[in-house]
Amino acid sequence: MAVAGVLAGFISLPALGQNEPIKFGKIDERDLTGANFVADSAAEAVVLCDFGRTRFEVFEGEFRYVLERVTRIKILKKSGYDWATVHVPLYRKDGNSEKLSNLRGFTYNLVNNQVVKEKLEQSSTFTEQTTVNNSVRKFTLPNVREGSIIEYTYLVSSDFIFNLHDWRFQRSIPTRWSEYRVAIPEYLDYKMLLQGYEPLATQERAETNTQYTIAGSDPVVAQVTNYRWAMKDVPAMHREPFMTTPDDYVAQMDFELAGTRMPKQGYRSVTNSWEKINQILLEDDNFGGQLGRGGFLKEQLTALLAKNPNAPERIAAIHDLVRKAVKYNGADRIFATTTVRKAYDQHNGSAADINLLLIAALREAGLQANPVLLSTRDNGMVNQNFPLLSKFNYVVAHVALPEGKEMLVDATEEMIPCGMLPPRCLSGTGRLIMPEAAKSRWIDLQPTQRHMEYRQVTLTLDNRGGYTGKIHQEHAGYSGVSTREKLQKNGEKKFIEEIVSSHEGWSIPKYTFKERELLHKPLAVDYEFTMPGADAPVGTIYLSPMRQFTDEKNPFSREDRRFPVDFGAQVDETVMLTIQLPAGYQAEELPKPSIVDLPDNGGRFSYTVADNGQGTVQIASRMSLRKPVYMAEEYAYLREFYNRMLAKQAEQIVLKKKS
Repeated sequence: MAVAGVLAGFISLPALGQNEPIKFGKIDERDLTGANFVADSAAEAVVLCDFGRTRFEVFEGEFRYVLERVTRIKILKKSGYDWATVHVPLYRKDGNSEKLSNLRGFTYNLVNNQVVKEKLEQSSTFTEQTTVNNSVRKFTLPNVREGSIIEYTYLVSSDFIFNLHDWRFQRSIPTRWSEYRVAIPEYLDYKMLLQGYEPLATQERAETNTQYTIAGSDPVVAQVTNYRWAMKDVPAMHREPFMTTPDDYVAQMDFELAGTRMPKQGYRSVTNSWEKINQILLEDDNFGGQLGRGGFLKEQLTALLAKNPNAPERIAAIHDLVRKAVKYNGADRIFATTTVRKAYDQHNGSAADINLLLIAALREAGLQANPVLLSTRDNGMVNQNFPLLSKFNYVVAHVALPEGKEMLVDATEEMIPCGMLPPRCLSGTGRLIMPEAAKSRWIDLQPTQRHMEYRQVTLTLDNRGGYTGKIHQEHAGYSGVSTREKLQKNGEKKFIEEIVSSHEGWSIPKYTFKERELLHKPLAVDYEFTMPGADAPVGTIYLSPMRQFTDEKNPFSREDRRFPVDFGAQVDETVMLTIQLPAGYQAEELPKPSIVDLPDNGGRFSYTVADNGQGTVQIASRMSLRKPVYMAEEYAYLREFYNRMLAKQAEQIVLKKKS
């Protein structure tokens, strides 16, 4: 199954099987022993069964749905105790609210070969309000220990039929069986989307009839479609290196209400279109209403425009003005939390406050600037086929330049130059919101900047195997951003101390930093270092110099991977190493040159060695990843690429004293 695909190909049955996969209060006592969990010994807990079913009913003439859920989990380790605390999200708006009822729970333990069953007390439950419209009902099962089984059941009733709960088959622990059933009357038209890479063990559909009494209508008999989906032996979903968020790839069923066809009313579409979303945003005072309010900056902008005659210079100057005036508070929003004037005066604001102010200032300066909506990497991907405003959580500025060129600008980060998006924004595509809805379009967020690191190293060896050295290193693009942020956070002294601590025996007596404030230039670090050798001269020197300046471990330790490797930007890493041999020594063994290519021009690693015979050896190691994203099908090649590169960089040089 693709990452996300509209469901098709159901098995259609005359009657849906009614056997429930779990009976609350009746466990299999064998699950209290360890014998059933040998295969899961690495996991902290295992979902034995998660079963949910949703039905629609009419309450006071309107449809609502009721979700009933039963969940049973085996706790294997102390680190799994957190699974005994359960969070149930609830929504409310305009006087309506989702309600949780019929909550029951038990913990089962084996004590002296007897099953001891303890009940969830109501005193162990409470509600936490998270936002104006959202709350979480929390409860904790009692007396949980290693080997416990916990189970709980509850009902959620909801008036928000547009917000039919998604069903997640996969969690961060293994799942033996997960099943969801939903009975949908013919009056409600839902789009259903199966996401993830795990196969369905069961997929069924059957038709039945149910009587409803809907407002404005006599009792009617409606056709109801009963769906049933199940997955078996679902592996845990783990966060892995270079991924957006596990939520993008976890196995789950999503629902969106596309329309209704109530009796005597015909079909009414409730799905938003991108054009409608465009209109909603521009008419909202906390979005479109702020874009024309940059007039209070007129005096400052006039002075900036006089100093900067061309468009790129003007954009950079305005970006600099906003970036320094308002500090980002870490909140990601698409709607302003205050007016752009107040955000400027208070010197603090959300991503929306700052970047809507940026757009307003750019417009006031006569530039063609418009907002781009996006979803940050940890918020998850946006599906272009489902126009949902709720999927976005961030806004940046788009500026049209002469000759059809364009620039994306974000002013939230102190260490990021104009025309470069923060790493959290490198998430595929964004939606450009234009004054004319027909001109709105999708924007590619792939950056032109790369993650670039360059090191030029000179080592001077002595006859005891020690050495002194000089390094000039440059961090450009996204490496420049992350290194500047680290430098700002830790300070120069601690920055250097971290380098020393990662190289056993090193000391760094001298260091300098250059271009710290010039964000559009590479950050340069120069330092000298020493490494003592043996107490007396040695006849043979063994050296793995490249190990000191490259990674030691392959970040891709798993044998396979079912979702993309997403670096966000292209990667370039270069090390140029010159080794001055001690007098009277020569190179007896040197690594052989090597080139490793990824398929389809996806990347290259090259390693060259030159011995001039005059006491100098030069090594050049270059790695280039030419794509920001590699598909799951390319993972084996990427993993082997890293394996070969790291093995080559670890190879030894052997030097011998001439006889």
